[in-house]
Amino acid sequence: MKKKTSSRGILFKVAAILLLLIIAAVMFVIGRGHTVYIDNKSIDYNGETYKAYNRVNVYVNGERLAKLGARERGKSVNIGQEFKMTIEVTREKGDEAETLEDLTFKLPYSWDGIVINVPAYLSNLPQEVWMTEFVAQTTEAPAEEEVNTDELDEFTLGDF
Repeated sequence: MKKKTSSRGILFKVAAILLLLIIAAVMFVIGRGHTVYIDNKSIDYNGETYKAYNRVNVYVNGERLAKLGARERGKSVNIGQEFKMTIEVTREKGDEAETLEDLTFKLPYSWDGIVINVPAYLSNLPQEVWMTEFVAQTTEAPAEEEVNTDELDEFTLGDF
């Protein structure tokens, strides 16, 4: 004996599936994690060199994330599409630290790792200069060695 499925029951099942798909899509966007690297490194752009600062303090959510010297990099893991940080810069050795800016910007969704170059940002260079995608440097794989087939003969089954 077959049970008749009511149209009301089908409607509830379809509504439940749609609700789960909507929740999944929202969580996919707002729960996306990014690794943000903050660089205090000199950068060349259009023939001009923008020098690294003596000291950069990076604050995220009120806590100091990194204290960067020249040519150093800090790291933050961010959940969501918006990143907020405050940077405090000491331009030259012996100078007083000054809070320059609160930065808030959208992170590119398709990038997992993002590099922010502080000297480039503070020099008001275009966003594509101070924000770049982090690409891990790979080392070259060692060359494959040739297999000596003469040594393999004693381990083979031979002719059967």
